[in-house]
Amino acid sequence: MSKTTAAITAVGAYVPDFVLTNQLLETMVDTNDEWITTRTGIKERRILKGEGKGTSFMAIKAAQDLISKSQLDPLEIDMVIVATATPDLPVAATAAYVASEIGALNAFAYDLQAACSSFLYGMSTASSYIEAGRYKKVLLIGADKMSSILDYTDRATCIIFGDGAGAVLFEPNNEGLGLQDEYLRSDGIGREFLKIEAGGSILPPSEDTIKNKKHFVFQDGKTVFKFAVSNMADVAEKIMNRNHLTKDEVQWLVPHQANKRIIDATAHRMGLEEEKVMINIQKYGNTTSATLPLLLNDYEHLLKKGDNLVFAAFGGGFTWGAIYLKWAYDTNKN
Repeated sequence: MSKTTAAITAVGAYVPDFVLTNQLLETMVDTNDEWITTRTGIKERRILKGEGKGTSFMAIKAAQDLISKSQLDPLEIDMVIVATATPDLPVAATAAYVASEIGALNAFAYDLQAACSSFLYGMSTASSYIEAGRYKKVLLIGADKMSSILDYTDRATCIIFGDGAGAVLFEPNNEGLGLQDEYLRSDGIGREFLKIEAGGSILPPSEDTIKNKKHFVFQDGKTVFKFAVSNMADVAEKIMNRNHLTKDEVQWLVPHQANKRIIDATAHRMGLEEEKVMINIQKYGNTTSATLPLLLNDYEHLLKKGDNLVFAAFGGGFTWGAIYLKWAYDTNKN
């Protein structure tokens, strides 16, 4: 009897309609298109507008897109994980609400938070449940409304992030496809360099925290960049080496979309040509938990059954890692 692995069998996505271009940002903060493009590779990002619309709005849309495309019965979903750094509410799990709204009434649901590595960690979690034989259909959604925690007078952060959501379905596979290996890491040293200072149990909300803008994302850009470049490249190379993968055997690098220079450094370490690297940072910026599934959605039409994919991500905390996955289906090209 062949070993059961966990394979991605469907994808879906949602990005808001409003496009925040570099040119628009020039009217909001001291920056310009050339400065942003040369340092990040970002040209525009999507922003969720509308009162009362949070991360769940986008997560539901992405899940509905997947359900529609794959003709999935929501009642067959066993579990829903929402990977996010921007839940709708403290305490109440965004995933529980999403599951109810999409009709996954037989599923249990919870949120997973590891900053920009959330979706990568979620892949590990979803796969483990499948491989254990406990569940047959696990819906993993990566979604973040980063605009809700950005200070649009801080050019160090507001130029980087955007809003969006992506979803994948994990199911059992007995052909040797799906998740093959993972190497996930974390280091608490990073908590000082990428964080929201207030709003947690250490520094609850107060008049002073609001006045001093301590509820927005803070990033020590140079330190985070240095750690991200080395660590993302290291784990991507490690996952290749321990699975005896040559550069010719890797069809796609699926990298977190934080910065074009970090993506290029990771691809270079792996020895991959640019045409083997999934990139959409120019369109969406850094959507945190949504970057990896949005890439899969954008490139789904190019993926072939048996393709070797290497996922790599880096996030606050610090959290980072790489996953080696074999693609499980050919996209129906109508």
